[in-house]
Amino acid sequence: IAGFRGTVPHGLSLEIGDTVQILEKCDGWYRGFALKNPNAKGIFPSNYIHLKNACVKNKGQFEMVIPTEDSVITEMTSTLRDWGAMWKQLYVRNEGDLFHRLWHIMNEILDLRRQVLVGHLTHDRMKDVKRHITARLDWGNEQLGLDLVPRKEYAMVDPEEISITELYRLMEHRHRKKDTPVPASSHHLFVQMKSLMCSNLGEELEVIFSLFDSKENRPISERFFLRLNRNGLPKCPEKPERHCSLFVDLGSSELRKDIYITVHIIRIGRMGAGEKKNACNVQYRRPFGCAVLSIADLLAGDSKDDLVLKVYMCNTESDWYQIHENIIKKLNARYNLTGSNAGLAVSLQLLHGDIEQIRREYTSMFTHGVSITRKLGFSNIIMPGEMRNDLYITVERGEFEKGGKSVARNVEVTMHVVDSSGQILKDFISFGSGEPPASEYHSFVLYHNNGPRWAELLKLPIPVDKFRGAHIRCEFRHCSTKEKGEKKLFGFSFVPLMQENGRTLPDGTHELIVHKCEENTNLQDSGRYLKLPFSKGIFLGNNSQAVKTTKESFWITSFLCSTKLTQNGDMLDLLKWRTHPDKIAGCLSKLKEIDGSEIVKFLQDTLDTLFGILDENAQKYGSKVFDCLVHIINLLQDSKFHHFKPVMDTYIESHFAGALAYRDLIKVLKWHIDRVTEVELHEHIQEVLKAQEYIFKYIVQSRRLFSIATGGQNEEEFRCCIQELLMSVRFFLSQESKGASALSQLQ
Repeated sequence: IAGFRGTVPHGLSLEIGDTVQILEKCDGWYRGFALKNPNAKGIFPSNYIHLKNACVKNKGQFEMVIPTEDSVITEMTSTLRDWGAMWKQLYVRNEGDLFHRLWHIMNEILDLRRQVLVGHLTHDRMKDVKRHITARLDWGNEQLGLDLVPRKEYAMVDPEEISITELYRLMEHRHRKKDTPVPASSHHLFVQMKSLMCSNLGEELEVIFSLFDSKENRPISERFFLRLNRNGLPKCPEKPERHCSLFVDLGSSELRKDIYITVHIIRIGRMGAGEKKNACNVQYRRPFGCAVLSIADLLAGDSKDDLVLKVYMCNTESDWYQIHENIIKKLNARYNLTGSNAGLAVSLQLLHGDIEQIRREYTSMFTHGVSITRKLGFSNIIMPGEMRNDLYITVERGEFEKGGKSVARNVEVTMHVVDSSGQILKDFISFGSGEPPASEYHSFVLYHNNGPRWAELLKLPIPVDKFRGAHIRCEFRHCSTKEKGEKKLFGFSFVPLMQENGRTLPDGTHELIVHKCEENTNLQDSGRYLKLPFSKGIFLGNNSQAVKTTKESFWITSFLCSTKLTQNGDMLDLLKWRTHPDKIAGCLSKLKEIDGSEIVKFLQDTLDTLFGILDENAQKYGSKVFDCLVHIINLLQDSKFHHFKPVMDTYIESHFAGALAYRDLIKVLKWHIDRVTEVELHEHIQEVLKAQEYIFKYIVQSRRLFSIATGGQNEEEFRCCIQELLMSVRFFLSQESKGASALSQLQ
């Protein structure tokens, strides 16, 4: 690859990257001109030129040659060429900050350009890539003081094919969008564990990282779980993904000074640190220490290499569950360091951008392996097709009797997930990212404590088909420090995950009954104890037997993050409309009462349900379905749910299957517009007008699907219906009093 100096008679000198237009060709030579200087014509070798398909407009003196490639690729090529010269000038003028930022953006655009040219992207992914490309092109042009480009569907508009009015609207919309505060991009926290520096370890350790909101006094992320050997180093050096984790999808609201990184350290060994090695052969999970760090320390600089966090020890095990809270509140006087060198060595880095961008920019991080730690709950956008069914259980606390002993018990909780047949489900208990799921969980043990508080968060990624009929069983054992360190079963609690009507365990804290039992009790036969009451609070399902008075209780907190299961009865009835057709009318009427967060969480399923009802019961429920659709569309106008609009667009383009829906949508929309003068319907009609953009999108897509399926049947009927609808709109706009007030809704 080289430039052509033009050192032949009539030669035209060319540089690498020049675009030329060819006028003639002969024996391995072309004659033409470079677009940068059309007046200078000459010859140049054909093997210096890469040909691109193009079309010619306005042949003759004012002809234009336009490449037939994607217009976004054409714009990227020309823009990068323009930026290249300006980028060098930034270096000459010593504008280092913009120089480096532009260099980063140019490399990113080149990477995106390669993805487009390869041609292996799906339709949805191509749209996403083009959106990223145009956003970066616009950013660079603005930073360099260049003209902003009017666009339509990510492509530059042709000034010869667009009216001045439409061009004005495009630019007005662009400036309005620019003036609207744009939500900050996602942020991600990279955590790498190096070592624990502490004298006289001698035991294996568990190190548990999480993000904690001190303002709301709750964790906001899952846990990153890491095992250390007796020397305080990662136990699995051959598995680097277990040494580091990426806490993903943090919003701007999580980047504030009262968000903390908390670290809890558990030792695995004898009940007492000073016990003789031969005193007990059984190992227990025991409290060791805790460390905290404010996110504010990272905001000043996006990385902290080889940072050493102070490890605080808890002198009183009873408040171990809140040691990090006490440290945050600066009650450090209650804690002592185990020596001057007790500290946790970590590296931290704050990354910015969507996760796909992070994967491209930090490929080595993902190549060598990194575990992903999610926020508790959903990320900001739930796209159609995303599948998730995670139940979070926090083992909170217990209240137990002495059981005839002179001192309090050493209580250990063992948790299993049991299916409808009584079999223990394998590998559905996750202690945290970085650690493979297990079939059972063992709590840490607090010494001589009948009111232990654990506050340990677990994730149960149970598939939907396993959820019905499954239950959680927690077994309680007293851990003896004598003899052989026996663990004696003295009680158990259980809780079903789903009621018979399909509603799942409600979010919140549940006080469970501790059923007394002996070591030889057969808990494998779950049918014997599932008939017993399980909760001291509100009974679930048919569990309404009288509870015997007991002082012993066990508390857990549950939180469900699911795209397929719901705790809302009205939503559940709506999604199961085929099972209970007699409830359809009531379900449609109650949709507006359902919390918007629940609707957008099940947006695709809800839309499928509405169009399914419309397809089979249009005459009976057409108007109610239309009202529900309008409500959902307008729900997405709310700033709280505005980021779900792309979900609706994707649904219409890729998931919507209502080939017959256009008929009823046109009919009901026309009915509303024809009644615009009726005062009692005025407010509702305003809601319909707000939603008209997406209603028309559904009409167009529905008709398109129908035409594909039938070969274009009923085209004339469709044209007549649309004509009548537009005539109604025209009449509506002609009414001065009503049309003027609603004109803004139709623009």
